[in-house]
Amino acid sequence: MTKYLISFPAPAMNVPPEDFAAVGEAARAVVLEAKAAGVYVFGGGINDGAAPVMVAGDGTVTKGTYPQTREFDGGLCILELPSREAAVHWAAKLAQACRCSQELREFHYDPDS
Repeated sequence: MTKYLISFPAPAMNVPPEDFAAVGEAARAVVLEAKAAGVYVFGGGINDGAAPVMVAGDGTVTKGTYPQTREFDGGLCILELPSREAAVHWAAKLAQACRCSQELREFHYDPDS
């Protein structure tokens, strides 16, 4: 089976503050459904309170990110699914729960992962 990344940037979730609890509840329900279906691998939200750093091969740490990932925030979920159609189905469930479109990406197959 193939692993899929389903994600969204934080600004895409334009939800009134009074609706955050309902959105969280709906998203957790989809995650529980994915776990029950045996397709859930990992998920969560990027902690915007912890600044990202770059780590070089020699262990040197510098502040910042690659320019193209400066705005990487929001939520993500990795599911292992039998087809792209199944991934679209789960992405739609998450889009409905989070009230914003989800980006769907497919991981390259790695027999060791």
